[in-house]
Amino acid sequence: MSIQSKKRILIVTNELSPYLELTDFATILNKLSVKTFDSGMEIRVIMPRFGIINERRHRLHEVVRLSGINVVVDKEDHPLLIKVASLPNARLQVYFMDNEDFFKRKAVFRDEHQHFFDDNPERLIFFCKSALEIVKKFGWPPDVIHCHGWMTSLVPLFLKTAYKKEPVFVHSKTIFTAQRPQFEESLGEGFVKMVMNSAAIKDKELEPYNKSDNEALIYGACKYADVIVHGEPGLEDTSLSEFKSGRHKKVVSYSDEWMENIDPLFELYQSLTQE
Repeated sequence: MSIQSKKRILIVTNELSPYLELTDFATILNKLSVKTFDSGMEIRVIMPRFGIINERRHRLHEVVRLSGINVVVDKEDHPLLIKVASLPNARLQVYFMDNEDFFKRKAVFRDEHQHFFDDNPERLIFFCKSALEIVKKFGWPPDVIHCHGWMTSLVPLFLKTAYKKEPVFVHSKTIFTAQRPQFEESLGEGFVKMVMNSAAIKDKELEPYNKSDNEALIYGACKYADVIVHGEPGLEDTSLSEFKSGRHKKVVSYSDEWMENIDPLFELYQSLTQE
């Protein structure tokens, strides 16, 4: 298989074992990434560089040639730093999106008093945009983009709107891992306007996100993704029940065997690259 003929998989995620484990999917994605790499496909993983990730232990280092991009969030420029590490026991590169204002703190989504960070909406937008901007800078067109976690929930929207004419994403199929809401707070009345100020997106295109809470993020991501993977059991009985497998959407039901056998998810990658 030539380099040019290799299929390309991009995973954009909140979490990945061993760097950050918020749910069981951190381990599942680790296994899925390694299997995909070992199969001969090209794969890259992008995640936030949360401050609790130990850079020395995991051997993160800045990629100076890729850093220096400014990412617009709510009409303001924010510098993007790119760091990279090799996944242990694999020659697989994991790229970490970093910014001192958003990710330096030694926490993930809440402070020491369990208060939801006020700037989590900005952090969400910054991460989703920075993930796509760095892929543009790579000039590396992915066949499949697998988004996992609420911090990736704007990526399917961006790909179908603000980034739909970008040559690097023209043939990309998107997967979103749906889970139950992981926070109860609102992102604020100005969240949708903030997204509009950050990218060329019309008000109507943002309607699925109008509730500006975690449920709306999940719903909106599922609305725009090509494939939905149920990352938890019982999601058929939630607001996602309207999404059915059919001509324009594929839905993969949850399996409690994924921790031991990720072959069905790997086969999903394979099938999407062959369409």
